[in-house]
Amino acid sequence: MTLVILAAGLGSRYGGLKQLDPMTDAGNFIIDFSVYDAIKAGFDHVVFIIKEENLELFRNTIGKRIEKKIKVTYAFQKMEDLPVGYTAPAGRTKPLGTGHAIYCVRNLIKDNFAVINADDFYGRDTFLQLATHLKDASSENGFAHHCMVGFRLQNTLTENGTVSRGQCFVDDKGMLQSVNERTKIMKKETCAAYLDDDGETWIDLPFDTVVSMNCWGFTPELFNDMDSDFAAFLDTLNEDNAMKAEYFLPFCVDTLCKKGKCDVKVYPTSSAWLGVTYPEDKDNVKRAINALVQQGEYPASLWE
Repeated sequence: MTLVILAAGLGSRYGGLKQLDPMTDAGNFIIDFSVYDAIKAGFDHVVFIIKEENLELFRNTIGKRIEKKIKVTYAFQKMEDLPVGYTAPAGRTKPLGTGHAIYCVRNLIKDNFAVINADDFYGRDTFLQLATHLKDASSENGFAHHCMVGFRLQNTLTENGTVSRGQCFVDDKGMLQSVNERTKIMKKETCAAYLDDDGETWIDLPFDTVVSMNCWGFTPELFNDMDSDFAAFLDTLNEDNAMKAEYFLPFCVDTLCKKGKCDVKVYPTSSAWLGVTYPEDKDNVKRAINALVQQGEYPASLWE
């Protein structure tokens, strides 16, 4: 099984390359804990999707730490890597989104794979759930059985600003029905709220809402389905949205489900999610991770 880690973003709200910001006294990054937990769960290959200019930085830090423990591959999210017949909007430098990032690794992965963000701490239970599903997941006659680990919204919020989350609608059998991307969610006293499309109206969301943290499990059938879906997204670009529109991975999955190309099992997790969206989040995340080390959940030095 392969773990794909989305690490091409520079963290504009954070103000730097937060994937390489140490969170422990031993110098471990959040990304180290994800790879460590994935290895424990049975993953044997990790693919980092990064910007090409960051290759040596990643290789000399994260890569050298883990390459003796797991197979490591680097991939680049390039604007020109698009479906046949398409070109990137003129003048656009901003990446085309997480769905595009996954599209860029289609030729590197032949087995079942998981996808996570580089700057999110998901917890060991998350990777065990992904591995359990992916060990037996298959595609039958072009129909794929994917999965997602769902988190309680309350456990994914910050006190320091708004966040983006995929609001998930799940049926009584635990199957994903749809995903709505909420790009501005803030924490309130008894619930959360997101900013509606009008840019003025705040709509309440219960704390126990299931959200996507870009923690997915897929069969390789995804790549066959993405080509036409990504092309359909590119067809929607025009002079008004070409510089900012993004092909979000949750949007892609949602569309494929509705087209009858796949189903998605949602696994709730007891794992504590931790993330650094803003610089002010860092101290709380460091305290929480170091507490797990002190409790013996992780060794002080992960790779010794």
